[in-house]
Amino acid sequence: MKVLGILGSPRVGGNSDILLEQALLGAREAGAEVEKIVLCRKKISGCLNCEKCNETGICAIKDDMLEIHQKILEADCILHSVPVYFWAMTAQMKAYLDRWCAFFDAEWRWHKAYYPKMKGKRIGLITVCGDPDVSTADPIVHSFKSTCQFTKLQWVGVVQASASARGEIDKNEAAKKKAYALGRKGATP
Repeated sequence: MKVLGILGSPRVGGNSDILLEQALLGAREAGAEVEKIVLCRKKISGCLNCEKCNETGICAIKDDMLEIHQKILEADCILHSVPVYFWAMTAQMKAYLDRWCAFFDAEWRWHKAYYPKMKGKRIGLITVCGDPDVSTADPIVHSFKSTCQFTKLQWVGVVQASASARGEIDKNEAAKKKAYALGRKGATP
């Protein structure tokens, strides 16, 4: 079992990263091989909607997303962690998620080269917002849950937490336990 963690926060070591590390620890302790990608350390351009990938299954933009596509294909579970920036996901996470379109054909079905590798893949999400009302992150949750429903991927769950100051979430034992449990769930067949 391979679990891929995707950090969509540009603040490495911050609240979203702390919770992602807890989720990856849970996955590792459940026996999974884990890897983390920090999106702000990658060069990822926005989708150009050129539709070249519809035919080939390979994105025409030559950047780090091509390598990330391969890691997604190799993973059994992908856990995403992202803070709320202006009531939405970060620009890094949005560019990453938009580039998933390379996995589809012109009719928005899995591209024939990817269907067997994407079928049954699991997706989880962690969101952190500065607002005490964690439902502020609901639009992000909606984006990821809708992606799962549309693509028939397995939704393993979401952890929504509130924290503002860098590292503040480290004091929230309940949120850390939920993230850990999400990681274990993602790594358990």
